[in-house]
Amino acid sequence: MFAEVGAQTREVRVPGDLQGLDALVIPGGESTTMTLGIEREALAEPLTRFAATHPVLGSCAGLIMLDSEHLALMDITAQRNAFGRQIHSFEAPLQVAGLSGGPLRAIFIRAPWIERAGSGVEVLAELDGHPVAAREGNIWAVAFHPELGQDTRLHELFAAAASGRGQADS
Repeated sequence: MFAEVGAQTREVRVPGDLQGLDALVIPGGESTTMTLGIEREALAEPLTRFAATHPVLGSCAGLIMLDSEHLALMDITAQRNAFGRQIHSFEAPLQVAGLSGGPLRAIFIRAPWIERAGSGVEVLAELDGHPVAAREGNIWAVAFHPELGQDTRLHELFAAAASGRGQADS
């Protein structure tokens, strides 16, 4: 999706891979496996330093990784598999604050929600009364998989913030 909006991407697996990046996406996947990889490669401190000065987007398991119990990059606590198991995966129209053009088709797969958000966290979207998208400074978190749909608006907004064409806190 980022290639579709003109952004160049590469994988980050070791601290040196962060060099020269304008932003970072922590994707969906399995948060326990991600935690083990971050510990094995000693990535926690480099990720924390990077996030202090660069936009970061966490989606689904990436949201979990941002929370206060994992990398502590956002003042949130995530509830894993909050909407249920794999069989309970679903799609829903989601109105996201700051995203013009109507609701986004959000795809939730074993999705978390934000159980607790600190006072500096701006909730951007809720589903069934639970926060599923938020931002704190230059750190963004979504509980769904925006890369699985056809809508590039969220990717465009994040890419613009990463390149300095947009405001991460607007």
